[in-house]
Amino acid sequence: MNNRAGEMEVFVEAVDRGSFAGASRTLGLSPSAVSKVVGRIEKRLGANLLIRSTRSLSLTQEGETYLRRARNVLAEIEDTERAIASGACSTPRGLLRVNASVPIAHCAVTPLLPAFLAQYPDIEVDLSLDDGMVDLIENRTDVAIRVGPLQDSGLKARKLLESRMAVVAAPEYLRGSPPLETPSDIKHHQCIGYNFRRSMAEWPFRQPQDGTISHSPLNGRVQVNNGETVRRLAIAGLGLARLARFHIQPDIDAGRLVPVLDDFNPGDIETFSAVYVGHEHLAARIRAFVDFLGAHMKVTQSE
Repeated sequence: MNNRAGEMEVFVEAVDRGSFAGASRTLGLSPSAVSKVVGRIEKRLGANLLIRSTRSLSLTQEGETYLRRARNVLAEIEDTERAIASGACSTPRGLLRVNASVPIAHCAVTPLLPAFLAQYPDIEVDLSLDDGMVDLIENRTDVAIRVGPLQDSGLKARKLLESRMAVVAAPEYLRGSPPLETPSDIKHHQCIGYNFRRSMAEWPFRQPQDGTISHSPLNGRVQVNNGETVRRLAIAGLGLARLARFHIQPDIDAGRLVPVLDDFNPGDIETFSAVYVGHEHLAARIRAFVDFLGAHMKVTQSE
C-alpha cells in the first residue's frame, strides 16, 4: 500500500525548505530519498511538479495545484488525529487560524475574542489582519472574514453583517475646503482611496430627483491598503473617505467625522461574511467560531 500522505508531507517539506537537502534534514531522510519520493509522485501523476536547479526548486502549474491540495489533506489528517487523540471529536480544540479585514477585526472580531476564548478554553487563535483577498488553502487559514460580494469559489460562507456606506470627512477638513454640495464638487476635494485591485476609482451617488446612479471619479494624493488607515487619515483631516457606517458610527456620534452628500447616498450595502473551506465533517473549532460570530454580530445594520 502506498503511503501517499507521507509522500505529500515529503513534497510539502521540500517546497517549504526550498531544497531536497533542507527537507532531508527536517525529515531525517537522505537527499536522494527525498528526491526519489518526489520522483515517484511525478511518475504516478504523469506530470512534472518541480523545476529543479542546482540551487533551488520552483513549482510548475501542476505542482502549485498539488501543493495546495496536499496542504489541505495534511491539515485534515492533523485535525482528525488531534480530535481522536483527545478522546472527544466533537469538542472544539486546537489552533484556529483567522484572517480578517482590518476594520471588522478592530470593530467586531477582537472585541468578541475574550468571550469566545472563555467559552472555548481549548482553542488557540492565530489572527491575521489583511484587507486583501486571501487564499485559504495556500495560507492554511481556517476562517476568513471577507468584505463585499463573494466569488463562486466552492467555499462555504455565512453572512455576518451588512452596513450602509457613507462619505465622511473631519470638521476641520470641511472648514478649510471648497463647498461640497453636490457630487460634482468632489473634483475639488482630496479623496482617500485604496491601492488594492478590487478598489474603485470612483464613488456612486444617487440623484434625488429621479433616482439615477452616477459615479464621480476620485481625486486624491493618498491611497492605502486598509479601511482602518483610511478612517484615521480622515479623522486627521486629510480628505473625504467612503466607509461602512458600522466602522465609523462611533466617530460620527463623537463629532470626529461628519457625513457629507447624504442626500445623494445610493444606499448601497457592504456585506461581511465568514468564509471557510467546507467539508462533510467540519472541524469543531471552525464551526464553533463561525457560529459564535453569527450569534454575536448583527446581521443587518442600517445606520
